[in-house]
Amino acid sequence: MPHCIIEHSSTINAEQLNNKVFLGALNSELFEAYGRDIKVRSIAYESYQTGTEKEDFIHVTVRILSGRSDTDKAMLSETVMTQLLSLSLSRSSITVEVVDMDRNSYRKVVV
Repeated sequence: MPHCIIEHSSTINAEQLNNKVFLGALNSELFEAYGRDIKVRSIAYESYQTGTEKEDFIHVTVRILSGRSDTDKAMLSETVMTQLLSLSLSRSSITVEVVDMDRNSYRKVVV
C-alpha cells in the first residue's frame, strides 16, 4: 500500500523521480518486502508558478491507510526526502507529505 503521487516540473526526469520515491518508500521498511505493494506515479507540469521566478519543484504525496504512528509517518517522509535529495538538483523546491486514507471507506479490487 502506499500510493505515492509525484507532482513535478516537466524539466525533471519522471523515471528517475519514480525510482527515487519507490526506493524511499521501500527503505522505510513499513511495507511488503521487495516493494510489491508500493505504487508510484508522476504528473509533470508545464504550466506553474513558484513565487516570482519559475524554479523547478517536486511535491510528493504519500497516501497510506490510517493507523500508522506519527513517528512512522515522519520516518517515511524522511526516507523519501533522502532519496529525492540524492538527485542533486539545484534551485528546486522539494516537499513530501504523508496523508492518511480512511480505512473505513478505502476499497481495492484487483481483477
